[in-house]
Amino acid sequence: MDDRQFRNAMGNFATGVTVVATEVDGQVHGMTANAFMSVSLNPKLVVISVAEKAQMLEKIKRSGTFSINILTADQQELSLIFAGQVKEHQEIVFDRLGEVPVLPGALTQIACEVSSSHIEGDHTLFIGKVLGIHVNDSEPLIYFNGKYFSLVENT
Repeated sequence: MDDRQFRNAMGNFATGVTVVATEVDGQVHGMTANAFMSVSLNPKLVVISVAEKAQMLEKIKRSGTFSINILTADQQELSLIFAGQVKEHQEIVFDRLGEVPVLPGALTQIACEVSSSHIEGDHTLFIGKVLGIHVNDSEPLIYFNGKYFSLVENT
């Protein structure tokens, strides 16, 4: 199978959209990601997957912390900004969950400390020990087959 076929197949899995954020030398950095999942309830652990070529990789290694911000249906623009698809500079103001930067208004904010990392293929998996969680009441932003969606309840 070729790379395009693999990407298309993986795009058939509907996911939420997150922005992963970290802080290095007083500057906050973020990237859009959908490669996120919970790992363990006891202890509370999550995992994110970061490409070896991503600028974020070294930043998370240096900081030792990161946040996962699950985006709401009305935060699609933030997803585009942190995916590098909006070229004009936009100032993003971050809140804090403990000492970790988080996006205001995100559906869920999860602050983590890097517990371990594993290089697998062309990505590094960061296992994060959850330090704190904040949940808002809103609808999630969904990504499927290269497009954004929001949930519609069946009644």
